[in-house]
Order: sequence, then structure tokens, then C-alpha cells
Amino acid sequence: MSRFFATGSNSESESGEEEVQAPTYAKAAAYQFSDEEEEVKRVVRSTKEKRYENLTALIKNIRNHKKIKDMSSILTSFEDLTRAYQKALPVISKEENGITPRFYIRCLAELEDFINEVWEDREGRKNLSKNNSKSLGALRQKVRKYIKDFEEELGRFRQNPDQESDAEEEEPVTYDSDNDKDDQTSDDACRDIKQLPSEQKPVKAAATKQDQDQDEDDDDDSVDWGSDSESESESSDDDNQYVNIRDRFLKRPTTGKEEKDDREERKKEKRVKEAKIRRKRAEEDADEDGGWEIVSKGPIIEKAEMFEKDAEIDAPLVLSKLNEIISARGKKRTDRRMQINMLYELREIANKHSLSVAVSVKIHFSIISSIFDYNQKISEPMKLEHWAKLLDVMQSMMKLLLANDDIHMSENISEENEEFVNPIYFIRGCPLAAVERLDDEFTKLLKECDPHSNDYVVRLKDEVTVTRIIESVLEYFERVGNKNERCRIYLRKIEHLYYKFDPNVLKRKRDELPPTVTTSVEVMDRLCKFIYAKDDTDRIRTRAILAHIYHHALHDNWFQARDLVLMSHLQDNIDAADPSTRILYNRMMANLGLCAFRQENIKDAHHCLVDLMVTGKPKELLAQGLLPQRQHERSAEQEKIEKQRQMPFHMHINLELLECVYLVSAMLIEIPYIAAHEFDARRRMISKTFYQQLRSSERQSLVGPPESMREHVVAAAKAMRCGNWQACVNFIINKKMNVKVWDLFYESDRVREMLVKFIKEESLRTHLFTYSNVYTSLSIPSLSQMYELPVQKVHSLISKMIINEELMASLDDPTETVVMHRSEPSRLQALAMQFVDKVTNLVDVNEKIFDMKQGNFFQRGNMGNRDRGYNRNQNNQGGGNWGGQRRDNRSQRQRNQRNQHHHHKQQQQQHQQQQNQHHEQQVQQVIEEE
Repeated sequence: MSRFFATGSNSESESGEEEVQAPTYAKAAAYQFSDEEEEVKRVVRSTKEKRYENLTALIKNIRNHKKIKDMSSILTSFEDLTRAYQKALPVISKEENGITPRFYIRCLAELEDFINEVWEDREGRKNLSKNNSKSLGALRQKVRKYIKDFEEELGRFRQNPDQESDAEEEEPVTYDSDNDKDDQTSDDACRDIKQLPSEQKPVKAAATKQDQDQDEDDDDDSVDWGSDSESESESSDDDNQYVNIRDRFLKRPTTGKEEKDDREERKKEKRVKEAKIRRKRAEEDADEDGGWEIVSKGPIIEKAEMFEKDAEIDAPLVLSKLNEIISARGKKRTDRRMQINMLYELREIANKHSLSVAVSVKIHFSIISSIFDYNQKISEPMKLEHWAKLLDVMQSMMKLLLANDDIHMSENISEENEEFVNPIYFIRGCPLAAVERLDDEFTKLLKECDPHSNDYVVRLKDEVTVTRIIESVLEYFERVGNKNERCRIYLRKIEHLYYKFDPNVLKRKRDELPPTVTTSVEVMDRLCKFIYAKDDTDRIRTRAILAHIYHHALHDNWFQARDLVLMSHLQDNIDAADPSTRILYNRMMANLGLCAFRQENIKDAHHCLVDLMVTGKPKELLAQGLLPQRQHERSAEQEKIEKQRQMPFHMHINLELLECVYLVSAMLIEIPYIAAHEFDARRRMISKTFYQQLRSSERQSLVGPPESMREHVVAAAKAMRCGNWQACVNFIINKKMNVKVWDLFYESDRVREMLVKFIKEESLRTHLFTYSNVYTSLSIPSLSQMYELPVQKVHSLISKMIINEELMASLDDPTETVVMHRSEPSRLQALAMQFVDKVTNLVDVNEKIFDMKQGNFFQRGNMGNRDRGYNRNQNNQGGGNWGGQRRDNRSQRQRNQRNQHHHHKQQQQQHQQQQNQHHEQQVQQVIEEE
């Protein structure tokens, strides 16, 4: 039976009850001309249907905008959606008993999940435009505020999101074959529309069918042939019920019960068919993973077969296929993921057919290059899945190279000279460049992780694998490499070794380690000495020296580290080095200062750290982070470059420890110096930073107990200034300072004992400088008891002070006393001398300023000519000799000032002579008394 009659029978059976029966020939004629000219019927829709269609269209727009992350459009559509729902609310309250439609709740839940996902993706948010970023914040705020009214409905929906509505259970949904399978909003809307009154349903069905027919006529490509076959089967079933065509169009006299039974039977059949369609769609969704498929940019590339089935797999065929895959590298439409998979498959084929080892090595190197090419942005780290593949392939390739001595792999071999069939094999490639890139990628991965999370620890475990690969490459190049390549791989080994502490080094110093065990200092010494002798570039040699010094200082080899610094003269030309080398130099100086402090060389420790700490930004100089206060001083591009130079967290030096060591060293040097030169007007500052801390503390009106590390050091300095060494020790060494600073040292107890000893000695020196004018003599045993030092140590300190002319005194050994000579001026005399020095400086400055201002009046030449011209003009104009008289007055005033100044200088000289005579008389009296 024709499909034309099946369509007519369906529409007739649907609408037969409401329409008046027309003559058979008229109906047949109408169906005969329906293909040529179909009568357009007026569709009447209810208010609810209009509102729901408007809501459905807006929800579709929101979903389309979500696919491309157009936040601005999503915000606009969401605002329109809320307004449309507000208009539909009276209809919902009247016909739905106030229950929010399920498709609307679904849209709100999906939108909330989408916003949360985009908000948590920080890297994705950076790629958004400025307008989209602004719209995202506004959208997030509006959605969170709006869904508070739907919390209960959202909670029920999230508990069972796949549950179908009650309307669907009551009556099946009429599916349109042209609709999208994944459009859940249309399904929910149809379920709600099914609750319309029964007299409006046929009109809707007819309108839907009319739209379908019009779409089929307009676009033949969009015809769903499966649905047409189903309709044909339905039509054929209906045709079998009638003997001839006339009976089909005649209205049969039926009772109400039969009509009801037929209607229920049709409903059951439709329900069964809809269930089949639903199961079919669920299976298709399961095959497609139930979501959107990510399509790569450009045309879709289908995976082709690697080789034909009957092809003979040999080395030339595999290499030609390898060249074909590699030639697509870097092209715009190349699918990089598929390229890597094809190389893996090619490696399996080569291993399966037992081709030469050289072919396998070449494929391995191509896989490594493809993995490096996958990440287009060099500044960003690669994905973890590719990182794991890279480590495996790199280890596998190095095992093959080390296991076969007849393979020569170098970047100097051209492609024409490659040999893969007959030993000795020659391969173009550079394992050294690959391992250097691998090391750089590992550093970028560490920088990307949060250093205080478990992810950083997990990534740091990969360093064992990375160092193992570096050692295998080092072993390979020690066998076949030249000196330049060996120096490069040695430097990579050094950079993974120089900052690590080895306890075996200290055991070797104490002769607790067997001679067969090799320490890290010995390994560093061997690698660095080879670079010193063989390297031709200054950069590799400079970095090797810096790393060598750092490693010596880390293990308290102070004299070796100091000699390397002095002999290399690095401090003279380090400013011309690249930024990473300057950062390594700063790290070396910081560690050298810590080593000098541990080895009781306080002055050397201060000298090493002063250049680093006086700038006020050691964090930036050591590449351990960027200060937000200085953000306005650098552009976005500079900030990006500086972030790339940062050191990984496990290589950082504790900045609080560094600052504490610097301030304590400055305190031990500066406080005795201040006491010795209290009234010296020309006293210089040894440590500017320490002075600033003291001055800021003195300016405070109320000084409480110390809390921070700096406050503890300042309080200790004030106690030392008074000679109270016990209070100074208590401020420096306590529970809080031990946790913050001193426990971070290796052998911390020895460091604390060293600190106590130095504080006692410097407090004694400060006491002698401060109170030498008060005492006539001092007892050495009393000083020893006061500062809990041995008598020999006190005697040694005082002797050094006398020899260095810091203390004007003499030692009386029989009585063990220190006799003061009282040659120092009193406090009043010292203040007077200080005042004289300041006045002298002021006079000198005034003289210089006076000479600069009055120097033009003693010049001759052009100035004199200008003056004479001015006087001549004045005479011509009747002004008299006014200019000449003014010059005479100035000259007289200058002579008077010079005479006064000369007289003042004579008085100063006489006063100085009198003071010298008085001082000599005092010294003579002291000598006579003795």
C-alpha cells in the first residue's frame, strides 16, 4: 500500500471524532492534490504553550553559548530567561499547582555546575577575554542569588537527575525524528505540554506533522530514513485491516466502548514504540560516552592502516613510514596526539618483526621529539600523561644505546649518512639535547605545583628517574662523546648534586667512613676539575665554579670555598653574566656566609651577606619569589620572564635564617665599634641595615617584649651595649629563636655554644670601651668571673686591644690587673673636640661655596669686556660711573670677609696649640706619677 494513503489514514483516524464526515470522493480528491497544493491551517496555541516554547528557546541559546564559553551572551540569555519565567509564572501557578517545570530546574542545575567548573579552572579563566571575565563574575553572583528560591527543587533534582516527570508516566511523548538526540530540554518541555487539555492535542500534532513535511521538502539531506521506514510499517499494518481502499475512508459506526478500547490499544502500542526508541537512544548515548565529542581543529583525520596486509615489513619500509609521519610535524592540520600514537604503533611493529636496534632507537627519538612538540607554549609545562610517556621512552632509548656499542648517535651525522641495516649503525639525533629539554621540563613541572601540597612531593619523586637518565646519558657520552658534550652533561649532573647535603662528607672528616665509599664532594671535585681543564666556554666553567663553591660551603669546607672564590675573581666580572648565573652567584654567596658563621668567622660572614641584605630584596636576588610591593616597577612581560627564572621550592635558602645570621654578625661587630667611637664625629656605619633596625627601635615611644626575630636581635644589641651578656644570650638563644633559626643548622648545639662564646667576648670588649675612663685599674680575675670566661682568654683579649691601640692601658702580670693610663679625654673634652670638628667642617664648606659664588669677579676677558661695555653705555646715557662704583664696593666687602676668615683661622690654630700643650702636660704628669 502506498505511503501516501498511510499518512492520510493516520490523520483521519486522529481527527475523525471531532470533524463532520465529508463525502468519500471529496476526501479522496483532497488527498489526491495534497502533494501539489496543501491548504495551510491556522494553528491555535495556548498561553502556556507559548510561554514554554519561549523558555525552551532561551535554554537552547544558553547551552549553545556554554559550548564556546561566551559568558557575556550567557549572562544576557540568563537575564532574558528569568524575565520569561516571571511572565510564565501565572500560568504555572494555575495549571501546574505552582510546581516548577523540571526542564527549567535542569537548566539552572547545569548552569550552576558550568559556572563552578569555569570558576575553579584558574588557567582557563586566564584565557578568557576581559569582557568575558567581567561577565563571569556578574553571572556567578546573579545565579547564586537567583537559585536560592529553588533550593528544594534543585536538591531533589540532584538526588535523582535522570528521573522522569509524572507527565511522562501518564502519557507518552511524541518524538520528532529531526530533533537532536541529546536535547533533554525538548523532552522535558514535551512532557509538560502533554498536560494540556485533550481538545488542543490534535491541533498540536497536526502542526508538528505539517512542520515535519515542510522540513522534508526543504532539505532532503536532513531526512531520517529510519523514522520513515517505521511509519511505512505502521501504514502497512493499517492497510491490512481493509479489503479495499473505499472501506478505509468510510466512517464505521462504532460504539463508545469500542472507541475507548481502540484508543487505549493505540496508546499501548505507542508506549511500547516509545520505550524502544528510548532504549535505542540510550544505547547510542552510551556508545558516544553520553557527552559532547571534542573535535580537533581542522578537518577530521581518520586513522589509516599503517601497512597493507600483504606488505613485507622490513627496515626500509618502516623507515619510509617513519619519515612520512615525521614530515607532518609542525604543520597546521597535523593531529599531534594521533602522530604520537602512530609512532608507538610503528615501534611495536618494528619490535614484532625483529628489525635492527638502530631502527628502534630512531623511532624512540622520534617519539621523544613528538612529545616535546605536543605542547605549543614553551613557557607552560607539559601534561602529566605525556611526562610519564617521556620518562619511559627516554629510559628505553638509553638502555638500547648503552647495550649496543655499535650504535653512534650524534647531531653531526647527516640524514644521507644514516645507516640502519649493517653495523656499525649511524643515527642522526642528540640524546644530550633531549635530556637537557627533559631537565628543563621537570623544572617547569615543579614550578607549576603548589610547594605546600602533596602534588609537589609526588612530582619531586620523579627526580630520581631524571637523575638516572642523566647518569645514563653521561655514561654514554663518556664512551663516545667529545669534550664539549661531556662538559654539558657534567654540568647537568652538577646542577642536580651541588645543593644536596651528604652526611658521609662529615663522617669522612671524622674517619668514620670506609675508603671504598665515594662522597658527593669527591664526585663534584672530579666533574668540576674536568670542566676547568676541558671547557672552552666561560658560562659552563663559571657555573661549575659557583656550584663547586656552594657544595664546599654546604659541608663546612670553609678554606677550600674561600680560596676558590678568591682565585677565580668571579666578583669582578659577574655583572656581565646571564641572569641565571647571577642568581647562582647570589646563592653561592649566601651559603658561603652561612658557612663562615658556622666556622666562627663572624667578619667574613658579615662581608659575604652585606651586599645581599643591604638591598632589602634578597628574595628576588635569590629567585625565591617576587615581592608584590614592587609590582608597579615591572611590566607584565618582565614579571613573566622573572617567574620563569624562579628556583624550585626544594632548592630555596631560608630567608629568615639568612637575615638572622646577618643581623647577629652585624651586632657582634657593630656594638663594640659604637662603644669605642661614641664621640667620634666621623664614625662610619659598618652595617646600614642593622643601624636602621636600631634607629627604628629607638624612635618607638613604648618598647614591649620582642616577638619577631628582628626584635629579638635589637633587644640583644641593647643588652650588649650595656655589657649585660646574660640578657643578650637570653634574647638570642631561646625556645622561639631555636625553632625559627638555630635548629635549622646541622649540629645546632655547636652553633649555639659558639654564639654564647662570641657574645661573652664582645660584651667584655664593649664593657672595656665604655668604662675605661671610669676605672683606674681593673682586675682580670674579676672580669673573668663577671663574663664567665677563662683568665687566659680575658688576658688574650685585653692584650689584643692594647696592641691594636684600641685601649690605652698596660698589664701588670704579678697583680693580674689592667692599669688605665687615663690618656683618653673626659666626656666634656670629647664633646668639645667633637664640636670643634663640626665647626671646622662647616667653615670648609662655607669657603668652598663662597669661592664658587665669587669666582666670576676675578675673571678677565669676556666678562671684563661686558662690564666695560655696560659702563660705556651707562656713560653715554648719562648714568655716570655707577657700575664701577658697585665693583669697588664688592671688592672691599670681599677683602673684609677674607680678613675675618684669616683671623678666625689663626684663633683656631692657637686654641689647638693650647689644647695640645695641655694634653702633653697631662701625659707628662701621668709618667711622673708612675
